[in-house]
Amino acid sequence: MTSLLAMLATGYPAAPAVLAVSADTMPAWLEWLLGPPLSTAITIAIGALVLVILRRIIGRTVRSVIEGGTQVRAHARRLMLRSGMEIPEDDVLAEARRAQRVQTMGSVLRSAAALLVGIVVITVLANIWGWDLGPLLASAGVVGVALGFGAQTLVKDFLSGLFMLVEDQYGVGDVVDLGEASGVVESIGLRVTQVRDLQGTLWYVRNGEVLRVGNQSQGWSRAFVEVLVTPEQDVTAAVDQLRSAAAAVADDPDIAPLLLDEPGVTAYEDLSAEAVRLRVMIKTVPGKQWDVQRALRSRIRDTFARAGVALALPHREVQVRNRAAAQDQNSNG
Repeated sequence: MTSLLAMLATGYPAAPAVLAVSADTMPAWLEWLLGPPLSTAITIAIGALVLVILRRIIGRTVRSVIEGGTQVRAHARRLMLRSGMEIPEDDVLAEARRAQRVQTMGSVLRSAAALLVGIVVITVLANIWGWDLGPLLASAGVVGVALGFGAQTLVKDFLSGLFMLVEDQYGVGDVVDLGEASGVVESIGLRVTQVRDLQGTLWYVRNGEVLRVGNQSQGWSRAFVEVLVTPEQDVTAAVDQLRSAAAAVADDPDIAPLLLDEPGVTAYEDLSAEAVRLRVMIKTVPGKQWDVQRALRSRIRDTFARAGVALALPHREVQVRNRAAAQDQNSNG
């Protein structure tokens, strides 16, 4: 395309040859029309055609990536079915997350292609009409610096959003902690991420303002429950009861599919005059740790109640001293 546009810029002689009109008998307006205006029209037409072709290639690539992933998973399901293996259910949120990432990257590529083709077309048109781009480029540089200072936050947001998508830091349906906002990711853009918290508030977080991301539902999660028992209790017996409750939860047909590992129970995570801290942890599928934690707390309460294990209650000791007695004690001291 560049070589063809360069030929047009240097005065491509095809149009006069095709018309076979002598330069002496050709009207002035026709000679002018077949010069720069015709080259300009051909340049713009070729640029538009190249842009359409690039956008179609990018769109087809995006669709092939989405459909290709679906075909690969379908083929894997058929192989698992033939081998008698258990077939996991499709994760709708993961599909939406993958599709949104690919579509966003496709949008970025289409915008980059349009910018590149536009720059090439403008450069060729400048050569055709003999425009002096030196002063224009100098002015554009000054304006660009001024806009750069004013729009640096916007550029920062776009670059942060692009890297966030490429690195797959979080996606639609993930439970994230972005500092000021925490909740479920509902939408991701190059500039803004939408997060809805537990109270139903929808937060619009600029990607450039996100300094850290805590993703609580990527890869795997962990159910984490701590129990306080009084120091007078038999800690070993309390740990045995805690293991029994965790094992019962692991055998629950509704909870078992959510677990990825065996429960782990530890004691003496903390020791004070008021309580001994016990802890149980279970590795779970992403985003299901809260369901497992609720089941654990319910089963631990029932198990401890049957076994007579008392939970420690936080308390505070307050000493009340008589002011007169305190004064007498100070005078005697």
